[in-house]
Amino acid sequence: MKVGLISDVHANLPALDAVLDDMPAVDRIVCAGDVIGYNPWPAECVERVREVAAKTVRGNHDRTVETPERYRANRMAEAGLEHAKATLSADQLAWLGGLPRAETFAGGRYLLVHSHPAAEREDAYVYPEEFPTLDRHMDGYDGIVLGHTHVQGKRSVGGGVVVNPGSVGQPRDGDPEAGYAVLDAATDEVALERVAYDVDRVREAVAEAGLPERTADRLYQGK
Repeated sequence: MKVGLISDVHANLPALDAVLDDMPAVDRIVCAGDVIGYNPWPAECVERVREVAAKTVRGNHDRTVETPERYRANRMAEAGLEHAKATLSADQLAWLGGLPRAETFAGGRYLLVHSHPAAEREDAYVYPEEFPTLDRHMDGYDGIVLGHTHVQGKRSVGGGVVVNPGSVGQPRDGDPEAGYAVLDAATDEVALERVAYDVDRVREAVAEAGLPERTADRLYQGK
């Protein structure tokens, strides 16, 4: 079984469409959270992810859409959440609110979370070089899929694999192309993929929505 892995869409519809168009044939898609935030298309991205993803877990932006003021120290994040709160339907907000913290897929062999697998460290950033520290969380799993850092990577850990497919909608690893991954659950092999998309279209929509200019500017640099 082949599984498409996506994460951190962050309301970037052109990037999400490019990823889905570029992705090879897979048996299912799973999403490691943060469907919304930052960019101008929260409603469209919620609907697209609901349509294509067999399982989705909640990200920190998904979890705090009703309380954007929690990100007052980060105007880009706060503005993106304000925009999402104002434009999402009641049904879409309810869907985000009902997302689980963690899921399993591929017959329970893989754990899907947004950030750290330990509930008490839900918002902790785990970068690829830190993946070996998740060794004790691999018990009973062949792999862990997570996002949150927006940095694509994979590592062999404890006889399995930990993978961050990268961010669809706001990469922060120096590569502006949208990130995703494909897992072959039969062989446990992971292919990390990137695809270009129309960043100029995002910039225009950011301006139209009255979102901070920096929201779009950073996309050109992948940071």
